[in-house]
Amino acid sequence: MTSPAGVTVSALLRSRPDAPGLPLDLLAGADGLARLVTSPHIQKTGLALAGFDAYLREGRVLIFGESEVRYLEGLAPDGRVAALQRMFGHDLPCILITGGFQVVPELIVEAERAALPVLSTRLPTPDAIAKLSALLDDRLAERETLHGVLLDVLGLGVLIVGESGIGKSECALDLIVRGHRLVADDAVEVRRRAETILIGTCPELTRHHMELRGLGVINVKELFGIASIRSAKRIEFVVRLERWDVAEDYDRLGLDDAHFEILGLNVPLVRMPVAPGRNIAILVEVAARNQLLRARGHHAARELAARLDARLLAEADESDDDIDATDAADDS
Repeated sequence: MTSPAGVTVSALLRSRPDAPGLPLDLLAGADGLARLVTSPHIQKTGLALAGFDAYLREGRVLIFGESEVRYLEGLAPDGRVAALQRMFGHDLPCILITGGFQVVPELIVEAERAALPVLSTRLPTPDAIAKLSALLDDRLAERETLHGVLLDVLGLGVLIVGESGIGKSECALDLIVRGHRLVADDAVEVRRRAETILIGTCPELTRHHMELRGLGVINVKELFGIASIRSAKRIEFVVRLERWDVAEDYDRLGLDDAHFEILGLNVPLVRMPVAPGRNIAILVEVAARNQLLRARGHHAARELAARLDARLLAEADESDDDIDATDAADDS
């Protein structure tokens, strides 16, 4: 498991392709571009300029909107320098000026002196905070790379795992031919979003490609069209392919729920034995359909078990009634 320790301010400036609509320009503090943003939460603590700086948090981008810019403009030059030096004494990664406002010259001078990057965007404060928070939330998410194949099967993100050479890619290819969509083959990059969401993607270098033993590397997008691939998908179901073992006691009813842990989250799991004559792709598709039904509250195995228990209970009651009737007849 790997989790980024932070995002450099330099990386934020280079992230325009990943965050369309978030134009950023560097106004000052180029010597501090290696500073790290370690939190996706943005702070807008204008009171820090007035001396109340106890709630400034390390590792968070500090926003200067119109109120902060106008406050600085209303101070005497000596007052601006004192306020800025007091604020820049905290371990801040950078300052973002929103709304495209012009800043007082003292801000540029003190930022250069402190090697604190000052960024500027034309976006108004609410839009800038929303876009920057989304970008940081993605960049700072916990990450892990898994060996497997990720597909979109009927809208369900299905991760196929198993030992090397067991047939994961061949199974995935069969599912693609059946109309399902490939996200990643061999290496699946997983990042955790919010508290319960796992997003899987493919490394840029191998995107849309599959490696098949005896055939080599193929480009799924070129062979099957744009509808056969997608760039990312939430992981909601895991199928683990295993070599058939006659000594293994496989679950035949599906009453027990198994899970596969990814980044501390449990994802529903099905173990799928692989043996000659079994069409694994169809079985994976049926497992995905069954999981979609379970997510809607329809659990076929448990419903059957409940009906069976009810039938046995009814037959037991009838048997007790017959015994009571026989005993009553004997007493008479």
